[in-house]
Amino acid sequence: MNVYEPLRTPQLVIITIFLALATFMQVLDTTIANVSIPAIAGELGVTSTQGTWIITAFTASNAIAMPLTGWLAKRFGEVKLFALSTILFALTSMLCGFAPSYPLLIAARVLQGAVAAPMMPLSQSLLLANYPAHKKGLALAFWAMTATIGPIAGPLLGGYITDNFSWSWIFYINVPIGILSSFIVWQMLKNRETKTFNFPIDFIGLLLLIVGVGSLQIMLDKGNELDWFASPEIIILTLITIVCVSFFIVWELFDKNPVIDLSLFKNRNFTIGTITLSLGYTIFLGGGVVFPLWLQTQLGYTAFWAGFASASVGIFAFLLSPIVGNNLHRLNLRVLVTISFILFAISYFWMAKFTTDIDIIHASLPRLIMGVGMAMFFVPLTSIIISQIEPFKIASAMGVVNFLRILGGGLGTSIAVSMWSTRGDYYHAIYSEQITKFSHATDQFMTAISSASLPPLAVINTIIDQQASTRANDDILLLSGVIFLALIVLIWFAKPPFMTTRAKK
Repeated sequence: MNVYEPLRTPQLVIITIFLALATFMQVLDTTIANVSIPAIAGELGVTSTQGTWIITAFTASNAIAMPLTGWLAKRFGEVKLFALSTILFALTSMLCGFAPSYPLLIAARVLQGAVAAPMMPLSQSLLLANYPAHKKGLALAFWAMTATIGPIAGPLLGGYITDNFSWSWIFYINVPIGILSSFIVWQMLKNRETKTFNFPIDFIGLLLLIVGVGSLQIMLDKGNELDWFASPEIIILTLITIVCVSFFIVWELFDKNPVIDLSLFKNRNFTIGTITLSLGYTIFLGGGVVFPLWLQTQLGYTAFWAGFASASVGIFAFLLSPIVGNNLHRLNLRVLVTISFILFAISYFWMAKFTTDIDIIHASLPRLIMGVGMAMFFVPLTSIIISQIEPFKIASAMGVVNFLRILGGGLGTSIAVSMWSTRGDYYHAIYSEQITKFSHATDQFMTAISSASLPPLAVINTIIDQQASTRANDDILLLSGVIFLALIVLIWFAKPPFMTTRAKK
């Protein structure tokens, strides 16, 4: 592999900024649409639940294409691939903004997710390759800072743009950033290109991956709408998923040039760290989609104020990440991750006590605390994951990690939205049974609202909807907190040392 001296400080600052901008765009594009779903769905004539495909279409195609990063980087070079991927991301973002119908928007999001796949793992790999060995923890921290700006800027920008302009502009803003980042990174690193190899691509493995993951995503998104396994379509999709994923794993174990290098999972820290990161992100993103939907559809928040309530999660994550990254070599990373998951659990249990009377400040406070946990989530776990990986395998390794993380995020979104809808229907039925003509409380309430010239049944149904959706949201939050506590046990199976300062060979 080509060996280059680390960049000098002024150059490091510039390249860090523009590699970070690409990461920022991709994370932003995952979160910016969260608060815009009701507006997009309303304008394009679909329900808010169907509108979540705007997120899952991007994350599913992004996840499917992510494992190809290793092969593409070896075939074309990391610098060239990053520049091309970033410029294509800008162009497909423009297509999303132009989309005149819901099907075309989903198609554009699929393309956008696919071309964006190499951006995140390559931004990590290129940062680590150009930083001196003793500052690699700081490099990861800078990368994580941009990954956590997304939860701050995404909901706020998405809400502000949607409320004051058009939802199309949440995609158009990627265009100038993408073009500039691609140009600067190419100009600075084109003479530091990685060595290329003419490896054949594993077409069979890729086909199995596309069909398997695609079937899984459709099954999860359509399951609630089609009454799950009462539907032959869901049963068929489940069988396709099981068969394709099973054959994919067996095929990849024996193919000479696999889409996913499963040998990486022989590494204990890589396996433990990847599973923990993927599951944690699954829970985090699932709740991050439902929370602003609940605020808007049930409490009447505008897109901006729902974004404001969601955005506080990124404040401490942004401020504390460089401090954590600069001190990774002094700390037990398992302790940091444990503290992170405890803070996540506390935040979720706190939010599970929300009522429909919650105000904007109190809605934001637990997510502020969650942000402290975020600072001790990405950076330490990424350090654990790569701690025993050879430098020339980092691009492939991060492609696999981000594949599972993004896939988990898409699955988390689908499962959370489906659970929210299902549990909401369950609580709606329970509360409706208590509204009878023999109930004194019901009689009093109907008399009161009748005097106010309000349609009694419509008002009661609205209140029941609010309470049922709130209880369903509470169930998701409680389960999320329990899962984060359970993940603490898993991370302690990782084995130190976690910080590596090996040079490239």
